[in-house]
Amino acid sequence: MTEAQDEAGVFRALADPTRRQILEDLRGGELAAGEIAGRFAISAPSISRHLGVLKGAGLITERRDGNRILYTLAEDRLATTIGRFLSAVCPEQIVLRQTKWRPGAQSEES
Repeated sequence: MTEAQDEAGVFRALADPTRRQILEDLRGGELAAGEIAGRFAISAPSISRHLGVLKGAGLITERRDGNRILYTLAEDRLATTIGRFLSAVCPEQIVLRQTKWRPGAQSEES
């Protein structure tokens, strides 16, 4: 698989709002599959498929704890892929200017 194909998988995974919400939920830390499924009004098998896509794209990792599967956000993978794309298509000044609104973002005067 080429790097471009690998990154295309990340963007395909991010295209779905349910998967983006799962990533946001995992931002707070590790969650069990059942905890993730309980946050959505769709079936557990559908959530399982979404988790499979995210795992296949390298955006989440899983580990077993007894009979539970725990998922964690792969922050580096997400940041690297998005960062590489942004640096290729957006001048740095635009990206920096647009991120100033974020809580905790430093202003140019700092």
